[in-house]
Amino acid sequence: LGKTNNDYGRGFYCTQELSMAMEWACKKNSDGFVNKYVLEQDSLNILNLLDGKYNILHWMALLLKNRTFRLSNEIAIDACDYIIENFSIDLKAYDVIIGYRADDSYFSFAESFVQNGLPLRSLNEALHLGRLGTQTVLISEKSFRNLTFDGADFADKTVYYPKFIARDSNVRETYRREIRNRHSYKNDIFVLDILREEMKDNDSRIQRILSI
Repeated sequence: LGKTNNDYGRGFYCTQELSMAMEWACKKNSDGFVNKYVLEQDSLNILNLLDGKYNILHWMALLLKNRTFRLSNEIAIDACDYIIENFSIDLKAYDVIIGYRADDSYFSFAESFVQNGLPLRSLNEALHLGRLGTQTVLISEKSFRNLTFDGADFADKTVYYPKFIARDSNVRETYRREIRNRHSYKNDIFVLDILREEMKDNDSRIQRILSI
């Protein structure tokens, strides 16, 4: 059950950040509740996209497979296919995914990158500077069996709805202030460069850009 077009497909989406869960509960400007759980992780296979083994293009590949993108030009269409083919991760062996969440601002950056309007370095920095938080997604029956309900907290819309709005506004402002006007794109990598040069997962040029 569940939506197929969430960031990582069907799953149970959680976060380890209580304040962010409170914001999710109030994102329609109504009061809500936050359910709390304990997850026994010792026997689970966990894909942590933030542990340094993976880069932003692995996240992009999962997003492109599951979310609905505006592929408004031929570059975007080709980029979607290429990134999925060369940077996808097979999720069948995993029970849990930990990674970025593509709120409106993050998703707009991802769309701009695929359409060749945002370079790789800026996309990577936007995700790190934005501080929109991470999510933990349970995707296997085994992970559900390891989940125990641990109570619930009331979420007051007067407190957490403004925080929800401010979080997205802050990342956009951070992008404008810290990223958009700061870098020269002369030595950067756009998605068209990745296509033309047929860059792969372990390409040193991608690693160089992401390490700056």
